[in-house]
Amino acid sequence: MTHPVLSILSDLIAIPSTFPPGDTAAICAYAADRLEQVGYQVQVLHRDRPQIANVVAEWAGAAPGPTLMFNAHADTVGIGERAMWETEPLVATVIEGRVHGLGAGNCKGSMAAQLWLAEQVARRGGPARGKIIFTFCGDEENLGPDGAFYLREIGAVKPDMLVVGTQTENQLITAERGVMWVEVTARGLSAHAGNPAAGDNAILRLMRVMTHIDAVMAERLKDRKVGDQQSTMNIGIFRGGENTNVVPNLARVEIDRRLLPEEKIVEAFAEIEALVTTHPEADHLSCRLLTGTNGFRAPHEGPLVSALCAAIAAVTGAPARFLKDTGASDGRYFADDGIEIVNFGPGAGWQGHKANEYVPLEELVAATSILEGVVESVLGVR
Repeated sequence: MTHPVLSILSDLIAIPSTFPPGDTAAICAYAADRLEQVGYQVQVLHRDRPQIANVVAEWAGAAPGPTLMFNAHADTVGIGERAMWETEPLVATVIEGRVHGLGAGNCKGSMAAQLWLAEQVARRGGPARGKIIFTFCGDEENLGPDGAFYLREIGAVKPDMLVVGTQTENQLITAERGVMWVEVTARGLSAHAGNPAAGDNAILRLMRVMTHIDAVMAERLKDRKVGDQQSTMNIGIFRGGENTNVVPNLARVEIDRRLLPEEKIVEAFAEIEALVTTHPEADHLSCRLLTGTNGFRAPHEGPLVSALCAAIAAVTGAPARFLKDTGASDGRYFADDGIEIVNFGPGAGWQGHKANEYVPLEELVAATSILEGVVESVLGVR
């Protein structure tokens, strides 16, 4: 007999929610309808763009207890080059035990497992204590402000524990680095390319500055590590000039810094800013913080991590493994709240954002059992 989670995932894959444009109205309406039918208190929330929808579904237990929140993002990346797909991207296709389709792993597999969990908890009468919350959000693929960030900003959710659906092969990511983007701008003086000495080339200035900053930061960051986690810096965008025959008067770079959970955005930005302001060419430079969120590290002895470890061992017959983070999840928006945050879900991280994406069906089904075990441990079920 086919597990009902496959039917849910099939429905989700068939509902377009790609970024761009990032429209999650239809897929969130689907989730909201299912959850309302089984008894959850449901809200569909959005900031200014009605097409960027977010579902919040709650069920309170009869006794006091913690608030356990589950989260998965409902948007996906685009299809990309259609010719690269061997199956129809918006149709769930099972091949040799793998469910193929756009978002099958990132992140509709986790969304399906969490929807099944929500309905299973309802079928069993709801949590015995505390509160359970399910959130399905938009704007994640855009790293934007209208999804999980917005829900936290307006106080729509205040969890004590948070499970973020990500591709972890049903293992755990309990520590995630912070993310900071910084812009450095260099100014010069325009001139005709036939007489470059009459100008001041902003691109060349910025190259000198960034060569210096990159060398200094590489030396500093090489020893900033905790276990497998490493502080990093990457110069991701370099822009300058208006035309080939003009000496550029403006150039800018954008820097990506990944911070250990023990590092904080304010100090990390001040470090780069100081390298800019003390550079010999500082009078022609500026530096500004574009965006940033701190990282998190959940204690391995915490109640949520302990419950997940026990459930993983019970379902798989093997001890839980703790994986290294690569990207950034929506859990980062709650990093400063002093709560326990864990990334968990079916599928492998390398499968996301690529043609012929898939999630193993056996892994998807196992995720439902693991998550049900977590709820039983943390909240109990009536």
